[in-house]
Amino acid sequence: MTSSASSSASSPSAVTANGTPRPGGAGRLIGRDVSRVGFGAMQLPRLDPDRATAVALLRRAVELGVDHIDTAQFYGDGFSNEIIREALRPEDDVLVVSKVGATPDSGGPLPLRLAQRPEELRAGVEDNLKSLGVDQVPLVNLRRAETGPGLRAEGDQVVDIDDQLAVMTALRDEGKIGAIGLSNVGLDELRRGLPAGIACVQNAYSLVARDDEEMLRLCLAEDIAWVPYFPLGSAFPGMPKVTDEPAVAAAAGVLGATPAQVGLAWLLHHAPNVLLIPGTADPDHLAANVAAGALALDAATLARLDAVPTRSGDIEIDGHE
Repeated sequence: MTSSASSSASSPSAVTANGTPRPGGAGRLIGRDVSRVGFGAMQLPRLDPDRATAVALLRRAVELGVDHIDTAQFYGDGFSNEIIREALRPEDDVLVVSKVGATPDSGGPLPLRLAQRPEELRAGVEDNLKSLGVDQVPLVNLRRAETGPGLRAEGDQVVDIDDQLAVMTALRDEGKIGAIGLSNVGLDELRRGLPAGIACVQNAYSLVARDDEEMLRLCLAEDIAWVPYFPLGSAFPGMPKVTDEPAVAAAAGVLGATPAQVGLAWLLHHAPNVLLIPGTADPDHLAANVAAGALALDAATLARLDAVPTRSGDIEIDGHE
């Protein structure tokens, strides 16, 4: 694992440091090339306590060309971070991105609780540094809690974004984080955050949930990576699923792909600043996600998919990361 990595100012490289083609091609994040199909570590704790299988899954991701991994200390109470530390090697040159804004709560009704106060954000960064075994986390996302699916902030957890960005900026100045991202944010919050220098935005977004289209376009204009979670909708009750759409199923049949692969490929085609972090605990599912990066969608197929209406709303789901 690397805490930082340099990338030339020339055109993006289609291969990783190991010479493996980057799935989905090369995207840009914090000034370096990364695979546009990355890996989200949220599901790794499903393999606990089978650490060897979890390590092997991450090693396979690297072999397939993935060099962008998204994690958090509160994924499995540090399990995901520990597996990343064990599995990755310096020569892999993998960009590991983490987030703060919540903390594990194994004894509570949910496996996590919000941790939005500035001192909690700082503690979260320190926990990530320790569990990942690095001196700096290259990019840390501030997970907000006033919009999008997930837990809602109440009481002392309602914190102004300016106060949160102040501590994130201080941590960046101290060298403990390299860059700042935002997650679960609204358009106004993003605009308020721009002066601090925002590297990426992680919001729920998919073919069937495009409420944040204006925000995506702002990110594109500002050279900010768009890293959607729930890229295929969600299995949570009340949320639409990309794979249920007839247009997606039809495209999959013609292309000899799965509906999930079509949904991921649509995101990559939709905007050049999109970076995907689909997560899985299954090696076959991992391979299918990576293969989606090579799926070509012609203009007619894209037009039919673009015509699918957005079906999202501001649905509150307890327990989301």
